[in-house]
Amino acid sequence: MEAFPHDLIGAIDDLRKLRNAVILAHYYQEPDIQDVADFIGDSLQLAKAAQTTNADVILFCGVHFMAETAKILNPTRTVLIPDMKAGCSLADACPAPLLQRMKDKHPGAKVVSYINCSAAVKAISDIICTSSNAERVVSSIPASDQIIFAPDRNLGAWVTKRTGRDMVLWPGTCMVHETFNERKLVELMSKHPQARVVAHPECEPTLLARAHFVGSTSALLDYVGKTDAPTFIVATEPHIIHQMEKAAPHKTFIGAPGADGNCNCNMCPYI
Repeated sequence: MEAFPHDLIGAIDDLRKLRNAVILAHYYQEPDIQDVADFIGDSLQLAKAAQTTNADVILFCGVHFMAETAKILNPTRTVLIPDMKAGCSLADACPAPLLQRMKDKHPGAKVVSYINCSAAVKAISDIICTSSNAERVVSSIPASDQIIFAPDRNLGAWVTKRTGRDMVLWPGTCMVHETFNERKLVELMSKHPQARVVAHPECEPTLLARAHFVGSTSALLDYVGKTDAPTFIVATEPHIIHQMEKAAPHKTFIGAPGADGNCNCNMCPYI
């Protein structure tokens, strides 16, 4: 992708000062947008970062539920998103009325919802977790309580494996993380036998079984910076590699292959 021209960067900076705005960019944004942002991170991390500023306007370069989360944590500020139609396949897969029906079928169950969901789903949940604390959140709930975990079945299955809790899983998935191809991954691993595979827990269980490390985007970034390995195969949205290359410029990062090994289908089409 062609880099932003300097006059465009200057115009963004001028408008940022004029509006007293803070620009937040998710790790999955294109590199140029990451580089122009004030803060880069996961959705909750970014919403919290905005709280530390005196900005009047929060410009969230991400998808709809991320901007909602920023508004929840910053209710007195104006929150903008570049495209109101920037949805999320995972959040869209769990409409609040349907989750309510599941709750009605399991009276008394605790609803744990992954933060990648709509504000309406958050409102009918008991606890909101992130991919980094989902295991701790589930473990904190008494063993006698039934748990409904929404909306990501893969993250829920991963937490079940880690905790042993038998949960009712909402059948949602992220279209990015379900497109990685296990057979192509194995072929790539054979070509790079020294490589470590890192994966986000939204990936399918068969792919997670191949990973050397599973964690949130922030955890993946931390792992590749600290781990003594020359090459990493990265099974999450590939724009995170921009920050990985900054953190460890002497290492090699390879995006995990998609459905046919060559497509860009593992890039989020919304963000």
